[in-house]
Amino acid sequence: MLHRQQGITLIMALVMLVVLTMLALTSFNMNQSNLQIVSNMQQRDEALAAAREVIEETISSTRFFETPSNVLANPCGANNQRCVDVNGDGVTDVTVAITPAPRCVKAQSIKSSDLDLAEPEDLGCSIGANQNWATEGATTGNSTCANSIWDVHVVATDAVTEAQVEVNQGIAVRVAEDDIATNCPN
Repeated sequence: MLHRQQGITLIMALVMLVVLTMLALTSFNMNQSNLQIVSNMQQRDEALAAAREVIEETISSTRFFETPSNVLANPCGANNQRCVDVNGDGVTDVTVAITPAPRCVKAQSIKSSDLDLAEPEDLGCSIGANQNWATEGATTGNSTCANSIWDVHVVATDAVTEAQVEVNQGIAVRVAEDDIATNCPN
């Protein structure tokens, strides 16, 4: 009987060795998966930060409603495209494209009666342009400014992993009637 028990002990030891090996391999694979998930999140966050940086640059300038097809001052590659070096090594890490060009979603003329002439911003809107017979806007009651809502859509793509982030930003801005006439739908 003792001789049979020694054989089963050897088999049990081999089974336990296989189970421990499987546990070690599973643990290693789980760690690899976790590292890959963390790396993907980091790449996504870097692309998102680059997209937000380009949106801030875009809305900090009047170029997006004056020349929507050429918003960025020093684009890389093509108009409305910015190359971002995230880690400072001199190589482009993320490419951000403003696509399509910023577009005016809605525009509404500001009535002259709604202006507060004590405000410098409103004072600039009350100046009329003389025509042959009257002052521009006199018959409609409109000032020379309009409130507009713009949509800026950017796509940021990581150069190495090709992680891609899309960001939409709506912007409300007061613009001149001339900019509305050339860049906004009815």
